[in-house]
Amino acid sequence: MSKFKIPKIPPTTSKSIRFPNDIIEKIEKAIQGKQCTFTAFVVEAVRVALESLEEEQTPQDGPEA
Repeated sequence: MSKFKIPKIPPTTSKSIRFPNDIIEKIEKAIQGKQCTFTAFVVEAVRVALESLEEEQTPQDGPEA
């Protein structure tokens, strides 16, 4: 079992970005009735996208001979 650690809230910076209206509607529909904010959803989506990009850039062939 993992030990409990008090979470650290990372420093944040406010950024203003524009979303197409249809994307806003889809996000709001996806988080409706859930304990999730628009910002939290977008931050998690960006994290997943960045991880995906990192995985694509990592060689998948294994060690070279």
